[in-house]
Amino acid sequence: MKFAKMLASTALAAATIGVFAPAHAADVKEVQMLHWWTSGGEAAALDVIKQAVAKKGFAWKDVPVAGGGGGAAMTTLKANVAAGNPPTASQILGYYALEYAEQGSLADITPLATKENWDKLVPAALQKFAKTNGKWDTVPVNIHSVNWIWLNKAVMEKIGGTEPKNFDEFVALLDKAKKAGVIPLALGGQPWQEATMFDSVAMSTGGPDFYKKAFIDLDKGTLTGATMKKAFDNLAKLRQYVDPNYAGRDWNLATAMVVKGDALVQVMGDWAKGEFTAAKKEAGKDYLCYRFPGTDGTVIYNTDMFALFKVSEDRRAAQLALAAATMSKEVQSAFNVIKGSVPARIDVPDTAFDMCGKKGIADLKAANEKGTFVGSMAQNYAQPPAIGSGVYHDVVTKFFHGEIKSSDDAVAALQRGIEAAK
Repeated sequence: MKFAKMLASTALAAATIGVFAPAHAADVKEVQMLHWWTSGGEAAALDVIKQAVAKKGFAWKDVPVAGGGGGAAMTTLKANVAAGNPPTASQILGYYALEYAEQGSLADITPLATKENWDKLVPAALQKFAKTNGKWDTVPVNIHSVNWIWLNKAVMEKIGGTEPKNFDEFVALLDKAKKAGVIPLALGGQPWQEATMFDSVAMSTGGPDFYKKAFIDLDKGTLTGATMKKAFDNLAKLRQYVDPNYAGRDWNLATAMVVKGDALVQVMGDWAKGEFTAAKKEAGKDYLCYRFPGTDGTVIYNTDMFALFKVSEDRRAAQLALAAATMSKEVQSAFNVIKGSVPARIDVPDTAFDMCGKKGIADLKAANEKGTFVGSMAQNYAQPPAIGSGVYHDVVTKFFHGEIKSSDDAVAALQRGIEAAK
């Protein structure tokens, strides 16, 4: 499997990226957490879990690795596991968790999960990544969705804008902002950000059946058909609305452009809401949240998880304390209110959530029932990283930056890459 080869290729990372210090006897009352939550909103959300773990009598050792897409963190994690020194837990995304589980690197926390009834409280789509052979080894922290747009309300009112209901109306709104001298679309020109935006563009262009056939089933006819070409055509239309300095910009800096009113809108997953919250902005008053035009009724999801690694028996108590705290209803609510995501367990009330959070929870329940709750290709929940973070990111970013010249060429490159990566 090419995903396994990709993970194996990072074995040399131990020589180039420092591993953290091995655990000692004094560390048994400590949770080591490797993660990439380094923006203001992310750090504030993580503090909720830190405090919950502290109440259980355990210290917290942060092992942050900057990088919004998590690639650098996964390289660091690989180095530490290869060195025989895994952390207590690591933030992780689905297919990476499955690979470590297949390698036998993860701990079994099924007794805790059974005691607390996780089988009935966590959506089946998440359990696919959190369980191996029926055993729980990974803790779902939240459910994010990527098909959102975030708008500065004052700028929206200034240009006389209204909520766009389809892609053409979205383009018309961006035109209004451009004519008013405001940056229409705040974007960080990094492969994962552009690919995340394309998830929404593709869903908007073709709908959920098209999205599932193309990105979940990898149906060749759908991947190479006219609708996929139109999706790339629609992505190309968005190029003219970004500012000249977008290349390489971190996602949270793009969010800050909307927060400050320097730009009208950002297309980004709901972790962007955490940045508005950290800036003391209020949904409905200072900013607006809509599903990406043309995708209402669908949820393109990814989920942050904590992979729990096999550790010495004296460190197990800290690990179980982390798992129990993370999955408690109180932490699931408090963490996700700040993070911008929605709880990973379906029995958490929406009482503490703002209008965007309430919509996110309602949308999730409806999409889960209708079968329109689908994994993000860009975030490696539709396909493994060899295809998602590899082929998909590469083709989309090269197309957006003009290295791939036409939609026809992009469609052909995507299909060739997927076939080679299978």
